[in-house]
Amino acid sequence: MTAAAPSPAGPAPSDIDAVLQHVSLLVVDDEPGIRNFLVRTLAPRCKRVEEAADAAEASRLLDQRNFDLVLLDNVMPGQSGLDWLAEQRRVGFFAEAILMTAYADLDTAIHAMRLGAADFVLKPFRSNQILNAISRCMDQRYLRRENFLLKYELRAEVHSPRGRLMGHSPAIAAIRKSLERVAPTPAPVLITGESGTGKEVAARTLHALSDRADKPFVPINCAAISPDRISADLFGELGSGRDGLLVQASGGTLFLDEISELPLPVQATLLRVIEDSRIRPAGAERELPLNLRFVFATNGNLEQAVASGRFRQDLYHRINVVHLRMPLLRERVPDIAELAETFMGQFARQLGVPPLPLTEGVLLALAGYHWPGNVRELRNLIERSLILGEFPPEFAADPQDDPAEASDSLQAVERRHILSILEACGGNRAEAARRLGISRKTIDRKCAVWNV
Repeated sequence: MTAAAPSPAGPAPSDIDAVLQHVSLLVVDDEPGIRNFLVRTLAPRCKRVEEAADAAEASRLLDQRNFDLVLLDNVMPGQSGLDWLAEQRRVGFFAEAILMTAYADLDTAIHAMRLGAADFVLKPFRSNQILNAISRCMDQRYLRRENFLLKYELRAEVHSPRGRLMGHSPAIAAIRKSLERVAPTPAPVLITGESGTGKEVAARTLHALSDRADKPFVPINCAAISPDRISADLFGELGSGRDGLLVQASGGTLFLDEISELPLPVQATLLRVIEDSRIRPAGAERELPLNLRFVFATNGNLEQAVASGRFRQDLYHRINVVHLRMPLLRERVPDIAELAETFMGQFARQLGVPPLPLTEGVLLALAGYHWPGNVRELRNLIERSLILGEFPPEFAADPQDDPAEASDSLQAVERRHILSILEACGGNRAEAARRLGISRKTIDRKCAVWNV
């Protein structure tokens, strides 16, 4: 804990104003002159500034609304600032605190530090000292949040896909159009689809298209967190030294993957959080406001989970506002060449090896494969082939081996693809046309040509 003093190393005025414009602040001091000085100095720069003449009034204000920072006088009638801070920590004090005092001694500084005070300002002070102290405090808060999220990803071994949503097939074009349409809204989005179809890539694309693009994107795999820890990890726990992932992500986008794996008690808490946009960490008596975009994903059938009692019906209806179904890779065969070329370039650079040629025979084999693992399987195949220096035999066919097939490759790929989708739909041509993004008449015409 250090006393604030004039220093040329403080942030420039423009930098300080940029930090303060997002800060809601509470001034707690029994001296009217100090309060007036601080309010006049800070009100034009901060998002909101309020004042309290004693600890009791400060408590009432904290019960009513949330603050990012409290400027706290230590010596006040009735209850000292540090005693009040200790009391508030026990019931739920979520703001940063800067202690103001005319009596600086080592014991006071140590006590303030143990209670989590971010800085220590000596009275009398000048405006630039208090502005620099606030700027340092908020910078440290933002850095702690960024550090927390980075450590979370490393600890959870999150190797998330961060690329763009690739492809120009009708199926993926429809997904991209839906993302562009829903991105400006705050509506929750449910993304379903088999494993490997790119649900997280779609969620990241949605975040990048929204006005939250410069805020955190926090991906959480609900199946990867132990059931006995997931509530504390998501919602926080008083006295644990961390706010929880929802609070850390505030302002940005929270992506909850494998949402069907959430335990039922956690589902109930999540429903309240979504509906109220507020959160109460375990053990706290106060709530925190949340500003979050929720995106959910699952490769399971949520309707079946609701019917079997494994997923709350009210939560299902709350998250299923906008529903996007990610197409299977075999439903977007025209995108396979672009995906393969992109992965080949990425992994060749990472591994420091020359790319393998994507010949017509290789592309034809890739297009004709069923891809049960979807885009993830294609990505892994390209990486593995580069490491080994060759494609597996079933994908390494040379088009010279079958000139007739090579000369008719586009038609052969199209025929296999349409027939595979038709088979997957049990012969339902209307459903196959919907999945392919073409008209029913087109399917009928082609089936007549193929005598199917």
